Amino acid sequence: MTIAATFEIEYLQYLDANGEPVGDLPPAFKDPEALLPLFKQMLFVRTFDTKAIALQRTGKLGTYASCLGHEATHVGIGASMEKDDVFAPSYREYGAQFMRGVQAREILLYWGGDERGNDFEGPRNDFSWSVPISTQCLHAAGAALAFKLRRQKQLAVACCGDGGSSKTDFYAALNSAGAYELPLILCVVNNGWAISVPRSAQTGARTLAQKGLAGGLHCLQVDGNDLIAVLEGMRRCAERARKGEGGSVIEFLTYRLHDHTTADDARRYRDDAEVKDAWTRDPITRLRTYLTARKLWSEDEEKAWLEECGKKVDVEINAYLETPVQPVEAMFDYLYADPPPDLLEQREAAIALDRKAKEARA
Repeated sequence: MTIAATFEIEYLQYLDANGEPVGDLPPAFKDPEALLPLFKQMLFVRTFDTKAIALQRTGKLGTYASCLGHEATHVGIGASMEKDDVFAPSYREYGAQFMRGVQAREILLYWGGDERGNDFEGPRNDFSWSVPISTQCLHAAGAALAFKLRRQKQLAVACCGDGGSSKTDFYAALNSAGAYELPLILCVVNNGWAISVPRSAQTGARTLAQKGLAGGLHCLQVDGNDLIAVLEGMRRCAERARKGEGGSVIEFLTYRLHDHTTADDARRYRDDAEVKDAWTRDPITRLRTYLTARKLWSEDEEKAWLEECGKKVDVEINAYLETPVQPVEAMFDYLYADPPPDLLEQREAAIALDRKAKEARA
């Protein structure tokens, strides 16, 4: 029998679920103090996430997608990118976006129904949130192609979920990256569930990382709850891309500890025992244990930092709540330079209805 091809998928983990090192750490993290700023950022992300959910529950925010449990993956991805790189998120990678310069008030503005939240003041070249599943992968592939044609050293990074890795957009992006040797990293954040569809029903592939093999990409599976593994996986793939060695698919194994969005009730399709077990692999608990054991973090320091995080998030919340609402016609004014007649009719009708509603409230 002749074998046409064989393959292996490397798995990266440096801290186990108990916060204990497994094997030698990468050189950059031999000194654990280097992890402190990122750990603090993870705590900030969780504080923001908790307050955003509370805003939604009290009617001050629209449907919101929680990132609870994803903090290590998201912060690690963002921390691994250069300023001039391009990021194409899906709709819950707040940790990565904070590292890129997106403001919390912009995230709240977006989930509050105001598209101005997508006009980030920080990373001007990054793409906006993408609710359509995995279309952002193709956007990132296009940016990566532009970098290559211009002989620039930047890379493009896109995130999608385990369900997103089943979309044709994802496959088209990885095929383009392989065919043209693009500086593209496709990050598959495997949190176990595509809304109510479990990973087990999503695909027959043993790993999601191996899907990149079909396009000739470098493939890696990473413990997404281990910040060190996330950083090292991203470092390796970014280094390859900047050297002109092509793109990568990284599968980050994590878990969605909250509902898919605030419009979802995961208790209808997910066992409590499964969620309880997932909490034993919580990325923040893991890194806290590691840093505390090395006398780099304490309960008092965390209490003080969380208090500071709360104040910072409250400033952002107030900025969001105090942002003047756009007039109703704004939804029509940025679609066309020369609006068609039927759209102009809808615009006038919307203005009239809005005026009538205001008069009724007066």
